[in-house]
Amino acid sequence: MSTPLLAFNDNGIYCAQADVYLDPWRAVDKAIISHGHADHSRWGHKKYITHHSNIPIIKHRLGDINVSGKDWNETFTINNVKFSFHPAGHIIGSAQIRVEHKEEVWVFTGDYKTEDDGVATPYEPIKCNTFITECTFGLPAFKWQPQEEVFAEINNWWQQNKSEGKTSVIFGYSLGKAQRILKYLDTSIGKIYTHGAIENMTEVLRPQLEMPETTRITRDVKKEEIKGNIVVAPPSAHGTPWIKKMVPYVTASASGWMTFRGARRRRAIDRGFVLSDHCDWQGLLSSIKETGAEKIICTHGYTDIFSKYLRELGYDARTEQTQYEEENAEQTSKTEDE
Repeated sequence: MSTPLLAFNDNGIYCAQADVYLDPWRAVDKAIISHGHADHSRWGHKKYITHHSNIPIIKHRLGDINVSGKDWNETFTINNVKFSFHPAGHIIGSAQIRVEHKEEVWVFTGDYKTEDDGVATPYEPIKCNTFITECTFGLPAFKWQPQEEVFAEINNWWQQNKSEGKTSVIFGYSLGKAQRILKYLDTSIGKIYTHGAIENMTEVLRPQLEMPETTRITRDVKKEEIKGNIVVAPPSAHGTPWIKKMVPYVTASASGWMTFRGARRRRAIDRGFVLSDHCDWQGLLSSIKETGAEKIICTHGYTDIFSKYLRELGYDARTEQTQYEEENAEQTSKTEDE
């Protein structure tokens, strides 16, 4: 039995022919990185290879690392295996990793979404034989509405809160979700204030993104200045002494998990906006169909349910365990939130 081009082991997704890992979760010699979220780009690898736009992100998070960058569609070869990065549409700098050897092509998506959010380079389907897909939201219940409608709801919510003399506090993951929120806030309503974790990452990304002016909340910022305006903060800030400066305030969370009312109640959030940086059910299915792949490997998310459905459609689908934490990361305190 021949060795598969990519295999899952205790360190991550391994290409034995090239002796390189894709998004490894344990320290390895050489790692090809799909994007900058903490569960996919971890500290400790001797050599990192990623898309150019992701380099400032992972250097900000990981410090002085040995990293090289590649362009979209640029082929680089390691021991006769061809690799290239292709837009994943998840967050800025997020890439699918294409792997080719002896006319066999695999694609590892990392995390991805099909809607063009105007921030990340839009997702592009890549033809392949085997497709490794996340299925974070691999249930029919997950169906996203167009983001223009979601941001209209967010801005109307802010306007209503301001009319009632309240500050609006919206929680979103510090890398990706926060910048997406910032880009589409209506600054005619008021000023945008940010938690330090949001502001730090946004400063890193400003050279690559056009975003509105924001004000970092420091000890010098008075409570009266913030009142009626909007504050963008990481989920970990909720329930901490930091948020007391916003009183009286109304809270909201922007996440795919807001599809379920119970998620909002568990987080003690006043309002939930369904906004995800991952594919919904239909996005996953359409993406898989566009690749032309016959073999599908499902990772992190509703893997069992989704792979079973794919098999019913005629795909050779199976699951693999990883240490990626999908959008549940938004529900807990993580590196980006510090």
